[in-house]
Amino acid sequence: MDALFRDADALLDAYAAVDWAATPLGAVDGWSPALRGAVDLMINTPNPVTLIWGAELVLVYNAAYAELIGGKHPAALGRRCVDVFPEAWDVIGPLLEGVLRGSGRVFMEDSYLPLHRNGFLEECWFNYAYSPVHAPDGSVEGVIDICNEVTTEVLAVRRLELLTRLANALATAESDDEVVARALEVLRADPADLVEVELWMGGTAPPDAALPQPPDVSTQIAETDQGNVAWLRLPTHDRVAKQARLVARLSAQLRPDGDFLDFLGLISVPIAQALDRVAARAGERSLSESLQRSLLTRPDTIGSLAVAVRYLPASEAMQIGGDWYDSFPLPDGGLCVVVGDVAGHDQRAAAAMAQLRNVTRGLAYAGAASPAQVLHGLDRVIDGLDVDVVATAVLATFAPAEEGHAVRWSNAGHPPPVLLRADGEVALLERRPDVLLGLTARPERDEHEVPLEPGDALVLYSDGLVERRGVDLEDSLGWLTDRLAGQQHLDPESLCERLLDGITRVEDDIALLVVRRGA
Repeated sequence: MDALFRDADALLDAYAAVDWAATPLGAVDGWSPALRGAVDLMINTPNPVTLIWGAELVLVYNAAYAELIGGKHPAALGRRCVDVFPEAWDVIGPLLEGVLRGSGRVFMEDSYLPLHRNGFLEECWFNYAYSPVHAPDGSVEGVIDICNEVTTEVLAVRRLELLTRLANALATAESDDEVVARALEVLRADPADLVEVELWMGGTAPPDAALPQPPDVSTQIAETDQGNVAWLRLPTHDRVAKQARLVARLSAQLRPDGDFLDFLGLISVPIAQALDRVAARAGERSLSESLQRSLLTRPDTIGSLAVAVRYLPASEAMQIGGDWYDSFPLPDGGLCVVVGDVAGHDQRAAAAMAQLRNVTRGLAYAGAASPAQVLHGLDRVIDGLDVDVVATAVLATFAPAEEGHAVRWSNAGHPPPVLLRADGEVALLERRPDVLLGLTARPERDEHEVPLEPGDALVLYSDGLVERRGVDLEDSLGWLTDRLAGQQHLDPESLCERLLDGITRVEDDIALLVVRRGA
C-alpha cells in the first residue's frame, strides 16, 4: 500500500482493493504532485470530499464521502463519475466539465440531486462546491468537491411550509366537507412527499377510492402494488369522525421511515382539530338555534290584523346570532310587534336576545307604555342591571280596532319599516333613528305615527334581509321596496315568501315580520 493512503483509516482496505493501474489515473506511484497533494488533503479532512480527476473525471474520495454515497461505495473508487452517478449527470456533468475547462469555481446551495445509493432512486439535496485543482503550470488537472448533504433540512422546511399552509387553510373551515376539501387541496398541491392523498371519513375506503385498503387495521405503512401507502387514523375526539383516516401514496424517492410517519402524524393533527372544532361549534350552534327558535313564538292575530313571521339563520355553519321577532296582544286590545338584532353571533348573543325579548314583553304589556317608553325602559334596564349587550330594534304598536289600528313606532338604530299601501304604493318609514339600545340610558326616544288603512301592510325586518357584501344599503333598500311594490293583493304569508324567494345564501340572520290590516 502506497504511503499516500496511510491516514485513510476506514478506507485502507477499499483503497488497497482497487487496481489503480487499470484505471484512467494509472498506478499510484505515477500520480502527479497535484493529485498526490490533493489526495493527502482530502484524506485528512473530516467533511465529505471527493476528487474528480482528469479528463475522464475519475473519483477518489474520503471516508465521510463514502458514507454519503451509501451503496455506491466501494465500487465507485477509481471509476468515472459519469458511470457512478448517471442519474445525476445531467446536473453535475456540465458543471464539472466547465470547471475542468477553466471556467472557475462553482457553488451550489440546496441543490436537488437524485441518487440511486440505497436500492432506490432517492430524493437528495446538497450544498457543494466544485473547485479546480491546478498543476504547477496553471492548467486544471482535476476538481475537488467539498459537499454537505442537506436533505433532512430541505425536507423539514418543505414539510413545515406545508403544515403551515394546511393549518391556515383549515382555520376558517366550517363544516366536515369544507375541512376535507381544503385539506385535500393543500395536500394535493405539492406531490413531492405525498403523491396521492385521500381522506376516508368512514374509516374504510369509499367506493370511489383510488388507494387500497390496508392489509389489516393496525397497519400504518405497507408496500402495495401502487407503491408505499400509509393509513393513519386521525386523532379526533368527535364521535362521528373518530374512524376517519388519512390515506396517502408516498413518494417513491423517499424512504418510508419513522420520520415520514411522524410527518404524516403532524399532518393528521390540524385536520383532526378542525373536525373537532366543527363538531363542537355545530353542537353549540344547534343549542343556540334551539334556544333561539324556542323564543320565536307563533304570532298572534288580533281582530283584522293578520301577522306572518320568518326566521332564517345565517348560511355560515358556525354563525348563530341574536335576531328576533315578537308579536303579542296588549291589554287595551291592541297589538305590539318588534324586530331586533343583538350584536354578535354566538350563544352569548342568543342568550342576550332572550333577555331583551322577555324584558320588552314585560315593559310593553305590564306598563302599558308607548313604543318610545318601552325602548327607553330597555335602556334603563340594560344600564341599571349592567347587561353587557348592544342591539338595534324597531318596536311598533297597533291601536285597537275601534281606534282605527293606527301604527306608532320607535326605532333604535334599526333598518326602517316599510309600509305597503292598499293601492300598491310603497313607503320607507325613514325617520332619523335613535341610538342603539345599550349605549345610553339618558336620552328620551322619539316616536312616530302613521295611519294603517284597510289593506295596508307593515313590514319589519332585520338587516340580514337587505345588507349584502359589496352592495350599497340604499340599493338594497331599493330592492326591498321594488319587491313589495304592487303586491297589495298578497297576504302576509305570501309577502314573506316573496321577500325571501331567491335568497340562497344568507350572510346574516334574517328576522322578518309582516302585519296586514284586512280590507
